[in-house]
Amino acid sequence: MHAVHKLYQYRKSISTRPFSARGKSLVRCEQCLLAQDFCTCHLRTQIEAQASFLLLMYDDEVLKPSNSGRLIADIFPDTHAYIWSRTEPNPKVLALLNDPKYQPYVVFPGEYAYQPDLVCNTVSMTTGKRPLFILIDGSWRQAVKIYRKSEYLHHLPILSFDANTTAKYALRKGVRDFQFGTAEVAVMALAAMSAEKESEVLATWFELFIESSLFSRSRKPQSELKNLTDLGQHYLAALNQVTTVGSRHE
Repeated sequence: MHAVHKLYQYRKSISTRPFSARGKSLVRCEQCLLAQDFCTCHLRTQIEAQASFLLLMYDDEVLKPSNSGRLIADIFPDTHAYIWSRTEPNPKVLALLNDPKYQPYVVFPGEYAYQPDLVCNTVSMTTGKRPLFILIDGSWRQAVKIYRKSEYLHHLPILSFDANTTAKYALRKGVRDFQFGTAEVAVMALAAMSAEKESEVLATWFELFIESSLFSRSRKPQSELKNLTDLGQHYLAALNQVTTVGSRHE
């Protein structure tokens, strides 16, 4: 059980009422939150990577079946996830940001930077530190609120992407050009450090999640199930290009 699974269980335990989402009548897998008939857990495999991730999640985001932040933790072992608090910054988050083995980057549009000179679009691997990508996980309105209200993020470098990069990696289209699913943002962050194979694994895992979600909600006809099978094969082929750790379905 990875960091987002644990956070999901915790958030459910403190809920005063059941979380209501579209498709609430579906019988879902407790881990991937897809319909049990389209569960992908048997394919979930973690891989070695030179990057780490920190998810700052808006309060109920972790409960949403559509959340893609969990896909990052599915693939990358060194992924941390915490519910954001406006009034009391989590000491564990602050400890990660101050850990000397990490070089934190807030992955966010540069136009919101408090210190424009800290905005970059590539990641240096010459510092001897491990990149720690900080991903703000929530709706766009919530993400802006989290960044603006978290002063401990304002002095950190911002990894931002230009239009060409976002056009290349977008799998879904938000209202504005820089609005993407959390997993999509992680795909671009990995590409920014030239981790193309790891980026491809996550991108394919995300595509498989989107397709499985559509079948789960009966938004795709059964005649197109071959597309799902093909995506699964594409994902397994991408895994063959990297070093895996542990076994599937851990």
